[in-house]
Amino acid sequence: MRNHPAIAITFLALTLATGAGVAQDNNISLNDLKIRADAGDKTATRQIAEAYYLGRDGVEQDFKLAAQWYEKLAKQGDVRAQTSLGLIYARGYGVEKNLKLALKWLNLAAAQRDPGAQYSLSTIYFRGDGIPQNLAESARLRKEAAARGHLQAQADLGSMYWDGKGVEKNLVLAYQWLGIAAQLGDDTAPDTMKKVAAEMSGDQIREAEGYVKDWMEKNKKIRK
Repeated sequence: MRNHPAIAITFLALTLATGAGVAQDNNISLNDLKIRADAGDKTATRQIAEAYYLGRDGVEQDFKLAAQWYEKLAKQGDVRAQTSLGLIYARGYGVEKNLKLALKWLNLAAAQRDPGAQYSLSTIYFRGDGIPQNLAESARLRKEAAARGHLQAQADLGSMYWDGKGVEKNLVLAYQWLGIAAQLGDDTAPDTMKKVAAEMSGDQIREAEGYVKDWMEKNKKIRK
């Protein structure tokens, strides 16, 4: 089964890159944003945190400062900030690695059904990263994230069903989740699907393909 030790951070960077940034208005300086943030403007606070995290728009990359700004939002219950802060502590980016704080913020975000937080927690449990390995909990969290369209969660959940790790081995479900991930753009899922298909009957493959079609039809918004 593939394992991505840095996938959560990569996902975070991709998410931030598509989010709001200082570049949305080049006439707004960092100082202006800080004034707005200090006045309680959450959008300005997020722009500052993301600018520091990515090191963009003339702002030098500084994970420590990014963490400080994310924490302002996280303490207000902002789910995206909680996920971002949890990942920063999980990887020790700009701060001392702190699994206790990572789990605190990721669990808060996961409780709000954030698929990124759910997937990150699932990876921590899968690897036993500073805590006892718990494949069943990893699978549970990946199921939740996969159902909400998280690409890596879908592909990894398919592999877990293929390997029988954390779940009972199920080739139909393995093929199903790998097939969904493949249709949503995962570049490794098709090769894994071929290996799974080699162990399946024609009826099983047709059954799984039907599940993929139904899921994609019911979740059209995820594809947009």
